[in-house]
Amino acid sequence: MRLNNLFKGLLAAIGGMTLAGAAFAQDSLSGLESIGKPTLGAMGFQPAATELARDQQWLDGMVLIIITVITIFVTLLILWIVFRYNSRINKTPATFTHHSLIEVVWTILPILILIVIGSFSLPLLFKELETPESDLTIKVTGNQWYWTYSYPENEFEFDSYMIGSPATMDEASDPNDANVTPFVNDEFMAIKLENAGYAADEFLLAADTAIVVPVGAVVRVHVTGSDVNHSFAVPAFGIKIDAIVGRLNETWFRVGADPEDIADGTDSNENYIGIYFGQCSELCGKDHSYMPIVVKVVSEEDYAIWLAGAIEEYGGVAAVAMAQAN
Repeated sequence: MRLNNLFKGLLAAIGGMTLAGAAFAQDSLSGLESIGKPTLGAMGFQPAATELARDQQWLDGMVLIIITVITIFVTLLILWIVFRYNSRINKTPATFTHHSLIEVVWTILPILILIVIGSFSLPLLFKELETPESDLTIKVTGNQWYWTYSYPENEFEFDSYMIGSPATMDEASDPNDANVTPFVNDEFMAIKLENAGYAADEFLLAADTAIVVPVGAVVRVHVTGSDVNHSFAVPAFGIKIDAIVGRLNETWFRVGADPEDIADGTDSNENYIGIYFGQCSELCGKDHSYMPIVVKVVSEEDYAIWLAGAIEEYGGVAAVAMAQAN
């Protein structure tokens, strides 16, 4: 596959990377724009970053139009009946018990509406469940109360904790941690977030480590739980799938512009490089609200650099040597 070949070539080019280089690789992901995150007081969806999210938001708009038309029609019908057939105006009420034509219409019309909605929603449902040929596989494991991300093709994994949880406190490397109260958003927590490259308003969203994927790549995601049930959800990607103990669920996403928009020059993949946030969306215990998901979408070149550093930092196969051997 094109992306895999590119990663191998770039890994081979930086095959001599040292541990200091690995730290630099992590630092190279700083400065990314936060794109997919909730906005205080806003309404509507986060910007759609994937084909699935764009299709879901279009379907939501289409169904909203149908619902609005039905609601207005029923409201007007009720008002017409109230004013036209009240006891003051209609002194003698009708005595019939049914109306065949009306009964046929209110039976057939809802069926037709459901057929129209289903003709658009079912293909989208199948699209979400049928993973195309992937460039990258990531295994996500939900734990009480953090995530474990595994890159099985490179045989390494790492844990991801919310910044501000006790697991992220290290006074030796960050003296400010001596003043930070776990899970409390104050001026010291704001400093901790800033030191990690996040904005102060990203408390409860930021994590110490993130999933990193290249823009434009098809990412296959395997999801499971280690203790209780969790749910892996990233709104801007249009994905939400349960992490069930003893079961391996699967979803996928591809962050990037629509191919047609790329072809006509109205959009490009570079516009989607940035940070996207999600949350555990299944009640899993007392710290359920402290399980954020962070996905950093980078260029193919930056991903290859990060991957080499991650392999060296988190262990695993010597992918650099393998790339050079191939």
